[in-house]
Amino acid sequence: MSDLLGIGASGVRAYQSALTTVSDNIANATTTGYTRRTTTLNEVVSADGVTSRAAVAVNGVAVAGTVRLADAVKAADVRATSADLAKSEAGVTTLTSIQSALTGSAVGDRLADFFNAATAVAADPTASAPRSTMLEAASSVASAFTATGKALDNVAADLDVTAENAVETLTSLGTALAKVNDGLGRATAGTSGAAQLQDQRDQILDQMSAISDVSVTTDAAGRATVRLGGASGPTLVSGNNAGAITYVRNGGSVSYAVHYAGEINTLTPNGGALAGVSDGAQRIADARSQLGAIASGFTSGVNAVQAQGADLNGTTGAAMFATGSTPTDITLALTDPSGIAAAAVGAGKRDNSNLAALASLRSSGAFESDITTLVSDSAATLASRKTIADAQSSIRDGAVAARDAVSGVNLDNEAVDLMRFQQAYSASSRVIQVARDTFQSILDIR
Repeated sequence: MSDLLGIGASGVRAYQSALTTVSDNIANATTTGYTRRTTTLNEVVSADGVTSRAAVAVNGVAVAGTVRLADAVKAADVRATSADLAKSEAGVTTLTSIQSALTGSAVGDRLADFFNAATAVAADPTASAPRSTMLEAASSVASAFTATGKALDNVAADLDVTAENAVETLTSLGTALAKVNDGLGRATAGTSGAAQLQDQRDQILDQMSAISDVSVTTDAAGRATVRLGGASGPTLVSGNNAGAITYVRNGGSVSYAVHYAGEINTLTPNGGALAGVSDGAQRIADARSQLGAIASGFTSGVNAVQAQGADLNGTTGAAMFATGSTPTDITLALTDPSGIAAAAVGAGKRDNSNLAALASLRSSGAFESDITTLVSDSAATLASRKTIADAQSSIRDGAVAARDAVSGVNLDNEAVDLMRFQQAYSASSRVIQVARDTFQSILDIR
């Protein structure tokens, strides 16, 4: 009779544990990062170590542990696709900012206004109004180049802030993962506490993959070792130890380093926001270089035309533009409209032949078309990157769906399990009741 009570009691305890697991699954169905759990129930082994139907009838059931229904391969796919997507999204952000910088001051329009104003001066070289208009247009060109250059500088500064925040976050995530590893080393396998720590571990790894591509290995306790930039990259986390990441940018060149266990190793991310930053820095530098070349060619060309002609006073034309520390740091050096050198030297004030050289400069220098090409190429690159990002977003969504099909909570399935375990719990309770009633009947006979 005591064996019957033991069997019933073991069933009550086992199915109570299973019901608790199902309840946790239902309660956390919408919790981000939660992985579905199931309770493993085993037959109680008989004294001689043999499990059989007879043994089950005599010894009952026991809880073997709580199991997370996670798929390591599918989780790795989510991290890989997340890293690819994050790289493209970071690139889209930078390219969008570059495009705004290049178009915000309308350099191409200002250049057209300047050369058109020069044509108006050529039509009446001695009139003051067209000359004043030309200097105003020249001032607008200088301001447009300067503003565009500063806008690109601001894009680079924003990129630095993004990178610094990213490496700081990645360092913090590494520290947090090391603490989770420590907890996993202390936790008892197969418990809900261990499962919760593993959920935290996977959430941290997902966040890391959005910053840099990661290579992850786990030991028997579930502790993660993380390398950045691929399987051969530097170690960031191993066991209870975590490193730190630093960032340096020099123009279009970006470098990252991992400081771990007293060593400094170069990090070359292939995915994640850090890889997007590297690509963005180079694109900013390229845009800055191309814009600078256009600005330099324009100012030096215009100043050269001025120097070969004569102004209204018959003197050699002075430089119209002055350049600062960068080619796009342009100011208007000529403030007197009469200083515009429209005439050839010695030809008289009504001569406009020197402005023909300015018209030739417009054609040969191709400044307006170069600006148009720079802007259109940037727009095309941005559109292409957006298309890639959309495709990668769909790929990542598919990877997440595949992972969640295994590890996500399905309320319909949980409802079935809830009914099944409730019935089993009720049956075990009935076994106890029958045993108690039978035992009481025997006592009453005596």
